[in-house]
Amino acid sequence: MTEPHQELPRVSLGGQLVPVLGQGTWMMGERPERFREELSALQLGLDLGMTLMDTAEMYGNGVSERLVGEAIRGRRDEVFLVSKVLPSHASRAGTVQACHRSLRRLGTDYLDLYLLHWRGSVPLEETVEALEGLKASGEIRAWGVSNFDPADLRDLRRVPGGEGVATDQVRYHLTRRGIELALLPESQARRLPVMAYSPVEQGRLLRQPVLQEVARRHGATPAQVALAWVLRQPGVIAIPKASREVHVRENRAAVEVVLDAADLAQLDRAFPAPTRAVPLEML
Repeated sequence: MTEPHQELPRVSLGGQLVPVLGQGTWMMGERPERFREELSALQLGLDLGMTLMDTAEMYGNGVSERLVGEAIRGRRDEVFLVSKVLPSHASRAGTVQACHRSLRRLGTDYLDLYLLHWRGSVPLEETVEALEGLKASGEIRAWGVSNFDPADLRDLRRVPGGEGVATDQVRYHLTRRGIELALLPESQARRLPVMAYSPVEQGRLLRQPVLQEVARRHGATPAQVALAWVLRQPGVIAIPKASREVHVRENRAAVEVVLDAADLAQLDRAFPAPTRAVPLEML
């Protein structure tokens, strides 16, 4: 396995420079018997420079946020902390109340980034007004969205304050390439970072023979190749989940893997990008 040596590249997000490789926490904190193991994994990730940490009020009904809060205890200044509000809570008052609950669970008085988890029935104008209010009060430093397709982003930018969006967090990996047709190019043109969740498809990608073959050529693992493929795109941040220290180290070392033109061509043949628009896929 390739071991990490170089510093993590960084990208501007919400007025701060953040590492292009962070830590996701979906389904973490839900099994008490694994709490210490998952806590150690998150803390190791911080030690290795993966200081962007992503969570949400939805993850385990707050238990993920509590785990993250324990992981960052005494280290808050090192962390770029991200959480999300559910669409059902995204009214003017509901967004503020949800944010305050998340802050309590996380043991902090501010979030670096607060995302609308996906678009719901609450008018975007109402949610943006609440997010801008939280930003003005210092309880969040930036806000963004998750699971928004290009049409959603255009609608967002039409509402007062909508141009303040700092990122769009979407599902992106070798077998889910739909964002490459419009969302990713448009975001890159606007210098809007994209956060890629599920970059190794919950491990399902790792059994693909082509991925294994490319990994062997690089003396790497399939997971590292999958992450390197996502990170090859400028302005893309990957947030893989790793609940064990060995997987944290594996993810961190992915920045050492540089895929050449032959690698990318082979992966394109095995996992071709769609040639026409497809609905944005989400988990």
